[in-house]
Amino acid sequence: MKFIHHALALVAGCSTLNAYAGDTVPVSKGEYLTRAADCVACHVVPGGKSFAGGLEFKLPFGSIYSPNITPDKETGIGNWTDDEFVSALQKGVGKDGKHYYPAFPYTSYTLMSREDILAIKGYLFSLEPVKQLPPENKLSFPFNQRWGMMFWNAFFAPNERFLPDGKQSAEWNRGAYLVQGPGHCGECHTPRNLFQAMSSDRSLAGAELGNWQAYNISSDVQRGIGAWPENAIVDYLSKGYAAGYGGAGGPMADAVEHSLRHLNPEDLKAIAVYLKSSPARAEGVARPPLVINDAALQKGVGLKVFNDTCVACHQLDGNGRQSPAGGLAGLKTVNDPTGRNLIATLLEGHTPVAMRADQRMPEFTGSYNDEELAAVSTFVLRRFGQSQGQVKPEDVAKSRASALH
Repeated sequence: MKFIHHALALVAGCSTLNAYAGDTVPVSKGEYLTRAADCVACHVVPGGKSFAGGLEFKLPFGSIYSPNITPDKETGIGNWTDDEFVSALQKGVGKDGKHYYPAFPYTSYTLMSREDILAIKGYLFSLEPVKQLPPENKLSFPFNQRWGMMFWNAFFAPNERFLPDGKQSAEWNRGAYLVQGPGHCGECHTPRNLFQAMSSDRSLAGAELGNWQAYNISSDVQRGIGAWPENAIVDYLSKGYAAGYGGAGGPMADAVEHSLRHLNPEDLKAIAVYLKSSPARAEGVARPPLVINDAALQKGVGLKVFNDTCVACHQLDGNGRQSPAGGLAGLKTVNDPTGRNLIATLLEGHTPVAMRADQRMPEFTGSYNDEELAAVSTFVLRRFGQSQGQVKPEDVAKSRASALH
């Protein structure tokens, strides 16, 4: 399938990017696109300056660090030409022919038009320059040879623009563009093959992200989001939760915080329309029915920790007390027998600035030991899920060690 150059007004009736973001502050097209592309999430370290880079990406063959994309001329992109910036996003080849690794999602950004990409560049160049060099990449041979990426690109990076499907509605095409292009949803939610390229025949089927699992977001009814109403998807993307369906944590919470909540309602609905029509992938964790297992209330350390610390917000029936964001019933997180995201949430918490205090989750890494966190995790899995999963202390220890590095 061939792709053609387009602007965001390519589909009649689609919403303009010179619109109002979710926080009702008018923004430019470039700023809106920068938010849609979630650029800041990868180009900032905790407590650091936005877009100054330095965030570590742990790969199977080492670590790489995001670059500074502020307009600083020495350490950022202040000396980049339009052609160099467009090449970086469409081809993965930036200034002076420097090849990027696919941790930078140019394999998705390639679908964006030159006009859209230059709008992002214009916004970035309007920001205050920050003088900051990222750490040197730490990659083992032969992965530290950037020139080798030209062969990877030849197989896995098509360098093609988005082409709307004339058989689909304007809304569907808008959603397809946002999901596949600037939103680069597949970069996290699609499994990787042996060469770390996205597996096209398993698109949106879910994938591992460090301590976290990016769940299946295909149209599959049991394991994806096919059974979610459109308004539940919109709620999830704009608020970080949809009562009885899902709650964002880890990298997804960051995506909501920095990107998705800023999109206008029309774009969020378009994303929902497209996702609910995507190819169904029957793999990953299934959403449990809204049934509570009373047998899980047997006495033990797990129940004690839950009653001491968790019940005030989550309640024994799984309904959030102060906010529906605290609801546990019906979430994939409590139906994953490995407890992967549950453990990570307990260790790392979830405290987005944009959410009210009663919608934030503290971290308990220093409050409870591995045995106690394993016990409460097992209690939650068996109380609110159907997998009968069991978390062991060594599972918590492994996640804890990974989170610290």
